[in-house]
Amino acid sequence: MDTYSFESIAQTRADLLAQTYSASELTSHYLKRIDEGDTFNAFLGVFHESALAQAARIDEKISNNEDPGPLAGTIIGIKDNMCFEGHQVSAASKILEGFESVYTATAVQRLIDAGAIIIGRLNCDEFAMGSSNENSAYGVVKHPLNSELVPGGSSGGSAAAVAAGLCMATLGSDTGGSIRQPASFCGLVGFKPTYGRISRYGLIAFASSFDQIGPFTKSVQDTEALYAIMAGADPMDSTTSTKSVLGASTAKDSYTFTYYKEVMDSPGLHPRTKELFEEKLDKLRNAGHVVKEASFDYLDHLVPCYYVLTTAEASSNLGRYDGVHYGKRSETSKDIPSTYFNSRTEGFGDEVKRRIMLGTFVLSTGYYDAYYSKAQKVRRLIKDETDNVLADADFLISPTTPHPAFKIGEKANDPISLYLEDIFTVQANIAGNPALTVPMGTTADGLPLGIQLVAGSFEESELFAASRLLENI
Repeated sequence: MDTYSFESIAQTRADLLAQTYSASELTSHYLKRIDEGDTFNAFLGVFHESALAQAARIDEKISNNEDPGPLAGTIIGIKDNMCFEGHQVSAASKILEGFESVYTATAVQRLIDAGAIIIGRLNCDEFAMGSSNENSAYGVVKHPLNSELVPGGSSGGSAAAVAAGLCMATLGSDTGGSIRQPASFCGLVGFKPTYGRISRYGLIAFASSFDQIGPFTKSVQDTEALYAIMAGADPMDSTTSTKSVLGASTAKDSYTFTYYKEVMDSPGLHPRTKELFEEKLDKLRNAGHVVKEASFDYLDHLVPCYYVLTTAEASSNLGRYDGVHYGKRSETSKDIPSTYFNSRTEGFGDEVKRRIMLGTFVLSTGYYDAYYSKAQKVRRLIKDETDNVLADADFLISPTTPHPAFKIGEKANDPISLYLEDIFTVQANIAGNPALTVPMGTTADGLPLGIQLVAGSFEESELFAASRLLENI
């Protein structure tokens, strides 16, 4: 198995059925790669025993001529904010240190039922709050191409693990770009589905009306394969849609792509990002597609709107972690007030505390109407404007991030600068639309850059078809 080279999920399944190798051999190969190759702090826990047990069940099914499932042998890591029964989950926070989940997230369970093998839990920004994976209580994740750089966040460990070949695919969560931004930094395909398309049951909440689970892969084909298994209504999550999950669609001869003039004029846009993006637009035009420019008056309002609303939801969601209801209890406490205070002070990191404070402020008496209520109205304007643009085009197209990966510590003392990392990705979360990033090219230093497509709600099939086209141009 030392010569094994991953090609695709479909090819791995075919190789298992042909008994080119066994699922147990394949899993042992990846376990060895993680043990020897995770030099950048991607994994917080490796599930040796349960992964080999899952592999043995697949081998048994194959030997008995039973269907091992459409994802048979797919080695997957999960972000450390997704529950997996009998395994630790901490959201990369000290306040959940040592906690073991008593149930499995729906998205994870559907992958397991389809034959996937869950190999470990991956480092992330604490409670998924961050754009660089520097906020984990268990240390910074380093970029697999350059250990001085961040891999992006909050799902940095998930991105780094796939980019380094430590697993075939991973799951992340995307609240404002936390899948697509690290996918862009690490040269991967990253996908956020329509809000309500994949169940959030078993996902530790950051901002409930924004969070969505999605995969990191090396191809659109593999992303689509994982999405097809995870998507669909779930009785355990009332926000999931009952709309049918349509099969793969064939790419049309001509699509209409719209980009925003304000994005191209953005002062933070890296010259190489702009150059590669314009090259892609020219190639689309030359291939017979329509590329249009539009104006978006709310670009500067995206990030403020997003952070007012998500911090408010975080303040509410994280209220349960107090050392009494949930979370690690401080040993220095003497009474109930000090238990609350000390447990949260010791358990939460600086960024989580910052967002809880901001969220509590915008929800407080006297400020609710000025901030939270107004941000909800702005969200509706952004949603309506997104729908208007997509009524005259098949997709919104943009760079995924303004620039390539930056140095560890470069923006650590400037939270506002880090928040602006989400400027091109948050629109899809505010409006609830599906969005996908594919590699666009590299800088002169070889650092990856991504290009993003945003589609109409529940138009994932069309998004995959166009993304395959974009991937190959």
